[in-house]
This record gives sequence, structure tokens and C-alpha cells, in this order.
Amino acid sequence: MVNAKDRLANIKAIFFDLYNTLACFSPTREEIQAEACAAFGYTVTPEGIGRGYLKADAFMAAEKSKRQVGALAAERGFFAEYERLVLEGAGVDVPSSTALSIWDRVREIPYVMTLYNDVAHVLPRLRSAGYTIGIISNMSTSGQQLAQDMHLDLYADFVVTSGDVGQGKPHAPIYLASLARANVDADQALHVGDSISADVEGAMAAGIRAIYMNRYPDIPPEGALPEGVTTVHTLADVASLLGL
Repeated sequence: MVNAKDRLANIKAIFFDLYNTLACFSPTREEIQAEACAAFGYTVTPEGIGRGYLKADAFMAAEKSKRQVGALAAERGFFAEYERLVLEGAGVDVPSSTALSIWDRVREIPYVMTLYNDVAHVLPRLRSAGYTIGIISNMSTSGQQLAQDMHLDLYADFVVTSGDVGQGKPHAPIYLASLARANVDADQALHVGDSISADVEGAMAAGIRAIYMNRYPDIPPEGALPEGVTTVHTLADVASLLGL
């Protein structure tokens, strides 16, 4: 049987999803949701919110796969359903109108996006080992602006966003643009991300090998992983799979 390290022997470029793979909210999304829910008299647990976000993010990935960049931004019905799924996972059953009110409260709570601690330790090691590092994000801002705002150029050779390409993951253009930036063939690239549909299945459809990142190991994925896809919980796990 061929092990994961041997399967990755010819990799020259590694692409990473941003949110929930390299970065998270501060305060955390669990803390933000708990504060918003408390304003309406609901008590939730971090574990419950984590389960809810798996449901909600799967819903978002499915909707984004059908629409152009930015099409969801003005759709309050979408965000009502998104928040309802978050709460459903936490054991709170509310109508869409209440879910939308809680979502509005969520959006009022200040937050920043911050990199996980292991980014500064692992990504420079990967670059030093000769890998080209790219970041692929379904964000409407440009990759250049995102890199500048979050100082991503310290850790990656380039950033490609759905705002740059016009379509996000799981559609092929954003992956093809990343392959072009890295100057590698699809079978020489690896993509790491936390969405089964957008990151794993999207990358594989473009001919790129994929690793599933689960930053919440106590919460199983919402769906089934394609056969042979490895799950990691930290960036150190990725480095280990590559023999570093």
C-alpha cells in the first residue's frame, strides 16, 4: 500500500484555504454567537455552535457553487437560513425571522480575522523546503489587498481570491489561476482546506490532490470525505505528511 508521504513525493506547490485553515475570528465565532444569542435569551455552547457552523458552512458552500461572486451579500433570506442552521446545530430551534435578528446582532459585534499560531511556524518551513505556497480564498476583496491587510506575503508567494477570478471554489477557474501563478501542473499541487465540497472536491475536480483540514477534531465533518483523502488538524500535520 502506498502511504500518504509517497503519494505526495512530487508536490511542488501547496495551496491553502484561508478561513478556518490558516485564520479564524477574534473573538471566536463561538464567542460572537454566544453573545448574540444571549441578547435574545438563548444559551449556547461552543461545541453546539461548532456543529452548527459545519451545517451552515456546507449550506454556504453549496449556494456559492451556484452563484457569482458577491451574489449572496444582499440576500437576507440566505443569511437567515445560514444563522438558523448555526442555531439548529446548537440545539436552538427558531423561525427564520428570529434567526435573521440574531444574525444582525452577530454582525454588530466587532471582530478581526487573525492567523492561527502555527502559520508563522510551519509555512516558512514549507517555503524553505522549496514549496511554492499559495492561498486561495472565496473572498470578494482582491488577493493583493487581502495579502496587504493580513501580511500574508510573509508566509505565501501569492494570494488568489474569488474577487480576482470572478468565481470561487469549488469552480475550476480559481484553482487554474493558482496553478498558473505557481507555474506547476495540477498533479504537482496540493490543496489544504476545511470545506469538503469547496476545498476537497473542488480541488480534486481540477486534478489537484487535497487534504482536509479539521481545526475542531472533536466535531466530525458534516459529510463524507472522498476515499483516500487524509484529515489533518494542524499545519504541523501537513508538514509531517510531506516528510518535514
